[in-house]
Amino acid sequence: MEEHTMGYKTYKIQKGGAGTFYPFVFNDIMGIEKDTNGGVRVDDINLAMKGHIKDGYNFNPRIKISEDDRSYNRTPTLNDRAHVLVCVVSTSTVNILSDESVRKMREVRLAARDLGIPQLAILTKIDEACPEVKKDVKNVYKSKYLKEKMEELNVSLGLPLNCIFPVKSYHSEIDTDDDIDTLISSAMKNIIHYGEDFVNSL
Repeated sequence: MEEHTMGYKTYKIQKGGAGTFYPFVFNDIMGIEKDTNGGVRVDDINLAMKGHIKDGYNFNPRIKISEDDRSYNRTPTLNDRAHVLVCVVSTSTVNILSDESVRKMREVRLAARDLGIPQLAILTKIDEACPEVKKDVKNVYKSKYLKEKMEELNVSLGLPLNCIFPVKSYHSEIDTDDDIDTLISSAMKNIIHYGEDFVNSL
């Protein structure tokens, strides 16, 4: 998982006017690191998936959250729980994921499976990893290199290939791009679809 966030952050997507949002949120979590005592703890991720961790909590890589912590939610509702688990991995790091990182990620996946939570992966920075895609993002599914990276992720995490979505992030672009948006939209639609399936199955 990519390391960007130090805490547990909830994001809403605005719909139309101010104060109106789409009926789902994204919870961003501190990344997993290769060191045994680095990054977010697996047991904290498990508690977050069950809805026990409140927005804004800062993770401590050495100690899991206490039930006495003000950010611990003792009585989570369905809205507090995770409806889908999304693992975000940079294309450039797939082949160098440490055994410890893979172990942690698989452990989280198994915990999600036991909770009935569907799991997906997003493969980012595909343009930086593949010259063909950098030239034209429409080449994403023609690229043998990206296919290999998706297969590597499939093997290391045990995720089906149809649950791994390559995405090019916006970084230097000024205007929106239909081809970039198509990949992002495909990943988003599947995340929402799997999340809805999870809720409907309860």
